[in-house]
Formats: sequence, C-alpha cells, structure tokens
Amino acid sequence: MDRRALFSLAPLAGLALAATALPAQASGGGGEGGEGGAPKESFMRLDTLTATILRPDGQRGVMTVEIGLDVPEAELNAKALINKPRLAAAHNEVVQTTAAVLLPGQIPDIDQLAHDLQVATFKILRKRGAVVLLGTVMVL
Repeated sequence: MDRRALFSLAPLAGLALAATALPAQASGGGGEGGEGGAPKESFMRLDTLTATILRPDGQRGVMTVEIGLDVPEAELNAKALINKPRLAAAHNEVVQTTAAVLLPGQIPDIDQLAHDLQVATFKILRKRGAVVLLGTVMVL
C-alpha cells in the first residue's frame, strides 16, 4: 500500500467532513439566537494547575488539577476572559495551599477543593454566575 497516496487524500477527506458539518450548524442556530451556540461559548478551559506534595515514601510528588469555568452570562464571560491571568493565579494559590496541608499518602478533599476554587473565582470576578468545573484531580 502506498502511504503517500493516503496522505494526498487527507485534505479531501477534511473538506468533505467540513462540508457535511456546515449545513448542520446553519440549521441548528436558527435566526432567534437561542440556545444553539450558548453552551459552546460559555465554557472556558483554564490551564492545568500543579502543586508539589510529599509522598508516603518521603519523595516529592505532584498534584495536578484540570479546571474550567462555565460562564453563561455574556458580560461576566467577557470579564472572566479579561481576568483570566488573575483567575489562574488565584486558582493556583488554592491548589498549592490544598497540597501543602496534605499529609503524606492522604487523599485530597475534592469537595473542599471545588468550594475553595469557587470562592477564589467569586473574589476575582466580584459577581456570581461563574461555575467552577473540575476535570481530573491527580496526585502522583
């Protein structure tokens, strides 16, 4: 099988896929500006947060937290985009504080971590409406 022939067909496959997706998007949005595009625009993925922990064997480990924000209100979403660096710093501080109080081998309290991240988000944005969504919380 000639691999070069396969690679030459890849752009055509991409064009065909894009052509089939365009009519579905155009019909889903409607002219009313309803809920068609709102969920996609309201979610904001933030950078992965990391902190150092102490493992049971005495060596250093890493705690990583994937985080996102759901901000459905347009005005608050714009404010969150502007304050993205401040949000990242506040969230990183929360994760580092949580990791610092963990005893070796202890499992982090995810509910408390989510609450502390939500409080930090509110302190930066000064308005309710942004919901913190946790992805993966991993301790290695």
